[in-house]
Formats: sequence, C-alpha cells, structure tokens
Amino acid sequence: MQLQLPARWALCEAMFRFLHSSDLHLGKRFGNFPDDLRGRLREARHGAIGRLAAQALANGANTILLAGDTFDTETPTPAILRQALAEMGRHASLTWIMLPGNHDSLLADQLWDAARAAAPANVVLAVTTAPIDLAPDITVLPAPCTARRPGRDLTDWMSSAATPEGTLRIGLAHGAIQQFSEDTAASDVIAPNRATLAGLDYLALGDWHGQIAVNERTWYSGTPEPDRFKHDRPGSALLVTLDGAGAPPQVSAVETASFTWRDLSLELLSGEDGVMALETLLPIAVDRRQTLLRVMANGRTRLPARTALLAALDQIAPDFAHLEVNADGLATDADAADLDRIDRSGALRDAANALLLESQDAARSEAEREIANAALVRLFTYCEAIAP
Repeated sequence: MQLQLPARWALCEAMFRFLHSSDLHLGKRFGNFPDDLRGRLREARHGAIGRLAAQALANGANTILLAGDTFDTETPTPAILRQALAEMGRHASLTWIMLPGNHDSLLADQLWDAARAAAPANVVLAVTTAPIDLAPDITVLPAPCTARRPGRDLTDWMSSAATPEGTLRIGLAHGAIQQFSEDTAASDVIAPNRATLAGLDYLALGDWHGQIAVNERTWYSGTPEPDRFKHDRPGSALLVTLDGAGAPPQVSAVETASFTWRDLSLELLSGEDGVMALETLLPIAVDRRQTLLRVMANGRTRLPARTALLAALDQIAPDFAHLEVNADGLATDADAADLDRIDRSGALRDAANALLLESQDAARSEAEREIANAALVRLFTYCEAIAP
C-alpha cells in the first residue's frame, strides 16, 4: 500500500529515528478510585500524547509508532477520539502511525470509521496488513488486531512481504510473546523470532505495559502513562535509531509519565521501629502529589508498633495522589504489657486475653488465628484512640 505522506519523506536519509509507544488506553475509567483522582488519571493519559510529541521533537524523531490499544475500549466517546486525533494533528511536523490493538481491534467498525473521518493528514491508521512506505527505503509492516483474541500469529504475513533490497523493514504489532501479556488468558501467538524470520530491522510491540526487550530487534515499549502497580517503573517510550538495513537498532528509554505508581516493600522485625523504617523509604515530598503508593508491610511487629505504623500511614495519606496499605503479611506480637495498655482488668482485658490466646492457638486454623489477631489489633487501636 502506497500512502501519500508529507513531503519531508520524499528523500530518505541513511539514519531513521522514531519513537515507539503503545497502550495509551485513552478513556480508561479507573472506577476503583475517587472521582477527583479518576479525572486526573484520565487527563494524564490524554496528556501523554503531548509528552510523546515533545520527546520525539527533542530527540530528532519525526515519526511515532503507536503499537495498539490507543483507546481503552472499542467504543470510546466521540470526545475522547476527536480530542486525541486533534492533539496529534496539533503536532503537524510529526507522523503518527496508529495500530488497532486487542482493546480497540478492527471489530470496532464505528471506531475506525470515525477515526478515518476525523484523522488529520499526519495520522496514518494502520488498519490493513499491507506495507506502509514512509520513504523509498523505509517501510512499516503492520499487523492490526482483528479481534480481542485473534487466536493466530498476525505477524506471520511479514515474512512473505517483499520490499526492495536495502529497505528498512519495521514491524508493528500488538499481542503476546510467551509470558509477556497483560491478559493471562492470551495464547502465545507472536513468534519470538519473528524479526529474524521476516528480516525485520525492528519489531515494535504493544500489549505488555512494562518496557522489555524480547531480543535485540524486538521490544515492548510499555505504556507511556502507567495505570496499575504491576510494573512498578516510570512510564516511558522507546527512542529507536536505525543506521541502515541490517544494522542493530539503537534503543533507549525516554520518560513520558505524569504519575508514578510505586510499590514500597516494608520488611520489619519484631521490636523494630516501623515508623522510622517507613520514613527512610518514602519518596520525597515534592513527588507525592503525583505518586500512587502501595505499602506492602511484611514480617513481625509488636502491637504498639503496628498501631503507630498504621497511624503514621493515615497521617501522610493525604500527601499522595493515592495511598493503600496491605499488612496481611505482617504478624503481630503481643504480651501482657501490651494488653495493659488496653485495660488492666474488666471486660476489655478479658476480651484482649481471649483474642491473644486464640491468635496463638496452634489447634486453630490459620484463618481463625488471623481473624483473632486482627480483632486484637482493632481493639488495641480503639483503646489507644480514646485513651486520655
């Protein structure tokens, strides 16, 4: 397929530099977050378009490959679609090549019909398995997703796609290679050695939201704006330089994210000051408003120390865009002195004694011991809160 692209492609230089990105998931709802944060996260995804453009221009690239899942669903609102295309069109010196992924596959007829109608001149919709000639010696071979789970290797056609000798061959696809899939039910559909089989100088992949190299010529770009804690690294895109057909690509990451999603592992020993340990690991204050933080507390701690740690986390939570705590792996030790802080006698002390015995009773199931321990912690926390 010969496309009429901007005049800047009339002559091809020996070096070709482009930006590889994917998985923008524009329109993602973030339904498990409060309304105000949902709005900020959605806006950050739209803002990734401008940040990709800025990185391309700053690094001398005039093409951006979007390897699928530009939209989170097959039915984005007209506003999401039109505003995304308008933002790409605003950066008219760049060519954007947009591939359908599994979230916005070719089954979405209305989406791609509307995109054709609204796409500015610098946006190429890679919706057919046909070569896209960017220049006489630069060709993109796209493999648009035909459905959410195509069930076959859509890149297979690249191996038989003929191009003139010396042409830079760039594959563009979306889907799983081995375990690199965001969908645990996905089949291993893309051949890991497709770049070799098809003589590709580079294979730009989407689907896996973390940035990773499959081999020297095959990369997942990762999402430019993370949307979960899973990958625990800043959002970025890949700056790729090809110095001629057959030469190994030069690949480097460029940062593009507005928000940081960070896991913080807090490993404690009984008697250790959990609050002090937390403070040494927390990100600096200037980054907190743009940080979603998940604290994973594990190990052992004393009952007062656990209460102090949870209170400290409650106190700093408003500094962050979002803060959640998982203390399921944190065992709690208690003795008579700790129970004295609940009460020295009476009904509360009797309840505390009973819960402590149940939490340590080897004859009980692990689940029962955990329930008793959690109830003891709650009782201790309540008594500390109302103590004069």
